[in-house]
Amino acid sequence: MANSARTQPGVETPEKQEADINPLDNLLATYETNKKTISTIATAIVVVVVGYFGYMNLYKKPNDEKATAAMAMPQLYFQADSLSMALNGDGKNMGFAKIETKYSSTAAGNLAHYYAGICYLKMHDFTKAIKSLSDFDGKGTLLAYQAWGALGEAYMESGNKDKAVEYLKKATAVKEDQLVTPIYLYQLGLAYEATGKVNEAKETFKRIRDEYPRSIHAREMDKELARLGQID
Repeated sequence: MANSARTQPGVETPEKQEADINPLDNLLATYETNKKTISTIATAIVVVVVGYFGYMNLYKKPNDEKATAAMAMPQLYFQADSLSMALNGDGKNMGFAKIETKYSSTAAGNLAHYYAGICYLKMHDFTKAIKSLSDFDGKGTLLAYQAWGALGEAYMESGNKDKAVEYLKKATAVKEDQLVTPIYLYQLGLAYEATGKVNEAKETFKRIRDEYPRSIHAREMDKELARLGQID
């Protein structure tokens, strides 16, 4: 008797009653139960999306354009070797020092770190050179290696020879570069020698002689090696 309801005509089993429920009704019921939470999440998503596009179009893009335009004049001064005006501006146009601070979040502002660092290095302000060059992000470009080389020079001049070796080694990682790499290899050899690592200095000078025979330092390497007691 307990199971007779399952076979009686006109009497639906619980399973059939559940199957006959409209899926849309389920969805509406779920929405009614959770509509406050759903509305809050949807609003948050809209705020984030609108905020992102607002930031990109109303702030970042115009800021990038201003920073790029601001770089034009100091770059001309830099090319003309007018380092002070390139760095500090000419009274009308700002220089790299201000651009790297004012537009630090832009690509041009990042590049200004590099230029400012080189200016400071050439002007013998090694502490500021280290700061600006350390703030520069080369992002895997060849300019990153030149920045590391300049950092090595700045550390060497400031007396931190171990740091000089560290950055000069990074600067010489591109073996295919026939112009810049041998220059920084020579500086690395001198840095090794200054830290008492004579064998490392010899190996570095030999690399210049053997791997970069057309470089400006190659012809002097036999003299440098002889000075360190290496005759071969």
